[in-house]
Amino acid sequence: MIEMKNVTKKYPNGVVATNGISVNIKQGEFVYVVGPSGAGKSTFIKLMYREEKATSGQIIVNGIDLATLKNKKVPFLRRQLGVVFQDFKLLPRLNVYENVAFALEVIEEQPDEIRRRVMEVLELVGLKHKARMFPNELSGGEQQRVSIARSIVNVPKVVIADEPTGNLDPETSWEIMNLFEEINARGTTIVMATHNREIVNTIRRRVIAIEGGLIVRDEHGGDYGYEI
Repeated sequence: MIEMKNVTKKYPNGVVATNGISVNIKQGEFVYVVGPSGAGKSTFIKLMYREEKATSGQIIVNGIDLATLKNKKVPFLRRQLGVVFQDFKLLPRLNVYENVAFALEVIEEQPDEIRRRVMEVLELVGLKHKARMFPNELSGGEQQRVSIARSIVNVPKVVIADEPTGNLDPETSWEIMNLFEEINARGTTIVMATHNREIVNTIRRRVIAIEGGLIVRDEHGGDYGYEI
């Protein structure tokens, strides 16, 4: 599913964000990525969808070798993944339905199929009744739900989430986590970078802790392990 072998990422300024990381994430797992700020978590996440390219080592995602993947093929890789960001990244001039449908339009899906799948995922995230509203008319939690709907409308095998509850209040964060749990229960692999200690300690899943660009802990049913 996702395999990294001795992966190093060194930036032009000399910062080594990941330093020989090796890890294997299997289909259907739910994995938290934790660690102090500046530890390399975001780089670790970005390497998975080729937002960043490894300096050395091998990364295989859904059978695709990211080291040899040509830049023009990167969009095709990302169509197989769902990516959820802390700041939602919705298109402000498109309504809820159009934001989600956009992910299918770029792969030239048939209009009838687009409508069916968009309404299906909007029902899953509880926003079917707000399909015609625009992002600025929604709460932060609702915007994140739209972002999640957009990430899963292509039925990806993997959803990669970078601090998806970082801008949300505690109650809304739990609602988003319940949604991620439901998506995971349907067989989708979830990889989530997070600073939310309470969530990690309550919903126990596999925890990968990164410090100084190294994996220092990898345990199933682990806790957060850091003071806030």
